[in-house]
Amino acid sequence: MHGSRLVASDLKRVFAERAQMDQSPSSLDSMRREAVLASLLDHCSHRNSTVFAAHVGSSHVHIVVESEARLERIMNDLKSYASLCLNRIGLYPPARKRWARHGSTRWLFAESMSGSGPVRARRAG
Repeated sequence: MHGSRLVASDLKRVFAERAQMDQSPSSLDSMRREAVLASLLDHCSHRNSTVFAAHVGSSHVHIVVESEARLERIMNDLKSYASLCLNRIGLYPPARKRWARHGSTRWLFAESMSGSGPVRARRAG
């Protein structure tokens, strides 16, 4: 829920989930981060969604987007499109798992975005 506290970290859960992984954790180097960011911006433009902010780190992605689509659809589409891009340019083998099963989504309301200024998507480096 908007404004609620985050869940505290749980090391037991982290170790239990890591033990269930059948591949090592994925890490995005600068070339992969650039490709993922470009794919996110391209896909949002194609879908007529507004990107307010985007950041691609070595192990996670943050994006603030306005869209008519459901949150789950947006997340799945963005992960699929980024994977397709990485496959197409040969930066990962197609069988490589890159993303968590779901992810974290939060609703932001229009009033929280007002006066935010121009959109900037920073190239990760």
